[in-house]
Amino acid sequence: MLDKLGWKKSEKAIQSIDERVASLSQQDVPNHIAIIMDGNGRWANKRALPRFLGHREGMQNIRRITRAANRMGVGAITLYAFSTENWKRPSKEVEFLMRLPEEFLNSFIPELMDLNIRVEMIGEMDGVPEYTSRAIQHAMKETKNNTGMILNFAFNYGSRREIVLAMQRLAQLVKQGDLQPEEITEEVISDYLMTSKLPEPDLLIRTSGEIRLSNFLLWQLAYTEFWFTDVHWPEFTDEKLLDAIEDFQKRNRRYGGLKGE
Repeated sequence: MLDKLGWKKSEKAIQSIDERVASLSQQDVPNHIAIIMDGNGRWANKRALPRFLGHREGMQNIRRITRAANRMGVGAITLYAFSTENWKRPSKEVEFLMRLPEEFLNSFIPELMDLNIRVEMIGEMDGVPEYTSRAIQHAMKETKNNTGMILNFAFNYGSRREIVLAMQRLAQLVKQGDLQPEEITEEVISDYLMTSKLPEPDLLIRTSGEIRLSNFLLWQLAYTEFWFTDVHWPEFTDEKLLDAIEDFQKRNRRYGGLKGE
């Protein structure tokens, strides 16, 4: 009886999610969602588990949220997977984090192909172990012809570093005489950032209760809507993603103007 009741409850919950997804106005679904996946370690600590198990569960949640975002009509998601500051963590934890892309992506590629999802990456491969780089490059190569949602990993990424690299490239062009200083516009700068092939994020989600950007997409988030939750990343569900999107749809995005007033 308990199992049967539990199954009926789950069936009802799934039906509710289906109804909510069906009611989403496709024109108001964020085209690009950026996510700071915070709280893996705290999720593990709360359960008296090693931190690495939190990271592994967090990686598995990427699979679930990728499916959900694709189903909801999102065009791209950018996941803050490993920052330039994360190298400061204990070496054993860093080593484990470097192994996760190989473990995760290789098993996820068949499903990504079925879902027509393309893998991209922003960040620097310099200093990243060869096995990590190989796994990411393999996933990008295998999915490069997919035309659906983009699953973009920010790996060994820091926004200040990204902006510095863009400024260095532009300065070199000016030095060579190929670009005049007055020709440097916001559009030109955007074209030299690592996200040049992606639209700017419509929505930023950060889990685990922290309310800061942590050196993530500082230029690109200028007019992005922010949504924060106390839920740790491994517990962030498709229902929570729906909550964020539905809240986003209620926002009046004025871009500094008076739209809707």
